[in-house]
Amino acid sequence: MPASGAVTRNTLRQQIADALRDEVLAGRLAAGEEFTVKQIAEQYGVSATPVREALVDLCAQGLLDSDQHRGFRVHRFSVADYRGMVEARMLVVDGIFRRDAPRTPPAEPDLSYGVTLVSIRRRGEAAARAARAGELEVLIGYDIRYWRELGRLVSANDHIAGFLHRLRVQAWVFAVPHLRADRACTRWLWSGHVDLVDAITRGDAKAAVAVVREYNARSLEWADRLEGLERP
Repeated sequence: MPASGAVTRNTLRQQIADALRDEVLAGRLAAGEEFTVKQIAEQYGVSATPVREALVDLCAQGLLDSDQHRGFRVHRFSVADYRGMVEARMLVVDGIFRRDAPRTPPAEPDLSYGVTLVSIRRRGEAAARAARAGELEVLIGYDIRYWRELGRLVSANDHIAGFLHRLRVQAWVFAVPHLRADRACTRWLWSGHVDLVDAITRGDAKAAVAVVREYNARSLEWADRLEGLERP
């Protein structure tokens, strides 16, 4: 794994965790797929210790399961798991907006706030374009970063932002194989990123909540559809 500058065990551990997470997100490591520390270490040409630490980290994020005798495997999320993720996301985000309405544009120039909003809006524009085009891998990358930055902006609580980030990654891991198998997947890909950031820019909590609720309602509608397909 090429890297510039000094590479410590911790940075190598993070690089391996990030690379494997991306493989899971892209569906190249499928649900239920098994592997060992040795296999991953040989794949990346590194020692076993940072690999083992990276795999443990991914287990803590809910993306992998550990089996003492067989190594690790990609966690298999169910439709019920996905529905639970969406419902948890709804409760937390609604609570954030009830407690801390989006900030109104500052009366005095606020460079850091403005720069952050511009960055989030650009990611949102790119995510929306990818959603409309059905470009899943592009969408996932921009969508995750968009929501992570937005979460930090609207809530000063790092624990809440981290929880929402984990839910979003897990939801994408579940969704990817189903979306790839659906020729009409663009119907289910949300593209309201810019509408949401614009509402927050205006300090319009009511409009922001409406956008998020529409997004979550679509996610639950998709879960209903998947459950219908699973029934005999």
